[in-house]
Amino acid sequence: MNYFNTNYEKALKQASQIKLIVTDLDGVLTDGGIILDDNGMEYKRFQVKDGQIIPYLHKFEIKTGIITGRNVQVSKIRCEQMGVDFHFHGIRDKWKTLSEVIGEMKLNPSQVAYIGDDIIDLELLLNVGFSAAPADAMDYVKEKVTYVTLKKGGQGAFRELADLILFSNGNLPSSPVKINSSSPNY
Repeated sequence: MNYFNTNYEKALKQASQIKLIVTDLDGVLTDGGIILDDNGMEYKRFQVKDGQIIPYLHKFEIKTGIITGRNVQVSKIRCEQMGVDFHFHGIRDKWKTLSEVIGEMKLNPSQVAYIGDDIIDLELLLNVGFSAAPADAMDYVKEKVTYVTLKKGGQGAFRELADLILFSNGNLPSSPVKINSSSPNY
């Protein structure tokens, strides 16, 4: 079930202020699984729709980035293919890294959206203007964010957030989120 931990109109107003969307990689852009072969080669499965939205975000002057705690080549390759504005790998203190990026871009944290799924993402999620988590994120993460996606990690959660932000700015024809006004989470 998707839900907003604030009302829909307030969430859309917050989303309309976003100038930078940052995501975790494992558990958001992937399902969090890792496949290793006998030689230690790592394989991951990505949802192509997450990458397809990047040029549209850039068209509307919304920057994109990835900050991940793991440091593996396959992730770096996918980040380059997606064309994000920046990507950092092997980062344990994600908030420190994002704070530096925000400063360099001359942004306010309220202009940043972040989507993450686990404990390493909490500090970022609590300090940005719009926070989101995939449907299969840890429960204690989902309780702290502005929005929980319908999609699970690796199944289009980043795309859903990006579409919601584009919609909030009038750059998507209809909302990617169907709201039931009788829902207790609305």
